[in-house]
Amino acid sequence: MRYTAILEKGRESGYVAICPTLRGCVAQGKTKQEALKNLKEAIIDYIECLIEEGIPAPQEVGKKVLEIEVMAH
Repeated sequence: MRYTAILEKGRESGYVAICPTLRGCVAQGKTKQEALKNLKEAIIDYIECLIEEGIPAPQEVGKKVLEIEVMAH
């Protein structure tokens, strides 16, 4: 399975990684790599819990990414 991860700088320090398809699936770390590693572990745990409950894992379908650069005048 593939899921989108959003990586943001933490408010005070470190980084926060979010998986928007899996509501509430968030992780943090001191570095980008650590935050993404922790998110991967959180996603695995999340999916395993869904399977145990007999709930199908959400799938990302038809997602498109658009990058836009805006320059101030």
